[in-house]
Amino acid sequence: MAEAPRLTESASAVFAVLAGAGSATRPQLASLAGLSKPTVSSAVAELESARLAAHSGTASGVTGRSAAVYGLGPAAGAVLAVDLGPALTRVRGCALDGTLLAQATGTRDEAADVVREALAALPAGAPLRTVVVAVGDVTAREKEGARMRPATAKAGPVFDAMAVALPPGVPVHLENNVNCAALAELHEGAARGRRTFGYLRIGVGIGLGIVVGGEVLRGANGAAGELARLPYPWDDGREPRHEALEEYIGARSLLRRAAEVWPDEDGPCPRTAEQLFTRAGEGRAVARAVIDRHAVDVGRLAAAVTAVLDPGLIVLGGSTGADPQILPGVRAELARLSWPTEVVSSKVGDLGTVVGAARLAVTRGVQTVTETAGAKD
Repeated sequence: MAEAPRLTESASAVFAVLAGAGSATRPQLASLAGLSKPTVSSAVAELESARLAAHSGTASGVTGRSAAVYGLGPAAGAVLAVDLGPALTRVRGCALDGTLLAQATGTRDEAADVVREALAALPAGAPLRTVVVAVGDVTAREKEGARMRPATAKAGPVFDAMAVALPPGVPVHLENNVNCAALAELHEGAARGRRTFGYLRIGVGIGLGIVVGGEVLRGANGAAGELARLPYPWDDGREPRHEALEEYIGARSLLRRAAEVWPDEDGPCPRTAEQLFTRAGEGRAVARAVIDRHAVDVGRLAAAVTAVLDPGLIVLGGSTGADPQILPGVRAELARLSWPTEVVSSKVGDLGTVVGAARLAVTRGVQTVTETAGAKD
């Protein structure tokens, strides 16, 4: 990985502003960075010399005078976001202003090949600044000088298989996949304009992304929102089992319950959650009853979340949670058990995790360029 050049503090500030804006004139950069015009002119010259910024056109002002427009230069580089999902691997490559440069999708077993495909599509010569990998696992806080790795066996093997495709020396940061999806909902989805909410993912597994004051709450062990660890069942004479709640409410058990009551006259029993929801949408009574019961279960889980967090808004995501057919039942059960809380369906869908991971990667990538600020002052 090409090391970022050492920048003055003012050049670092201007670079960060330019990355956020995508393109800007020097007067706009001065306003956004809170710096004087002479300081910005000097900073822009420094960034141009380092090929971190480049002249990209002109803009006419209200007085009719034209001003040079600047964007990121070729040395600014790119970042990579990898979603190691339970079935699919999704990868996005982005410039440091968030522009999408490359994307690739494949099966979980093809993770390394999918990463190589995306890397090959990035602009030639653009330094790779950082990689963010979203995993369905707890992600511990980073330790100085230690390479991050998933905390448990859930994601470890597939992460190791994927990691061989990454260029040596590039910083790799892990983030929980539900947290990534919550960030996507915050910035581009159903929670835009909201600073505090819960993103409740229900699919093969369950999880909660907690956003408070516009920031993801990760917890002391990086395990905030690990709903699978809620004790279940919790009743006289019954011992809670490890991750039993996830086993009960996850998609596999949903399909098992459907199979137990599926009538022969309704044809073959659905083999996927998508097929089950399709049958319910077609008006099949048994499918509708199974989905309605699932909505009640999700509503009770939402009530537990609301009792602890009082988030004001819950966004439902995941392969079963995002389906609008469960929305009325979740709302009704939550209203019965808890105080008023808005419940909506996800707007980012299956791409939420990689979209959120890409946003994190861009932030990290800008930091790798600006973190040496002051070294030349």
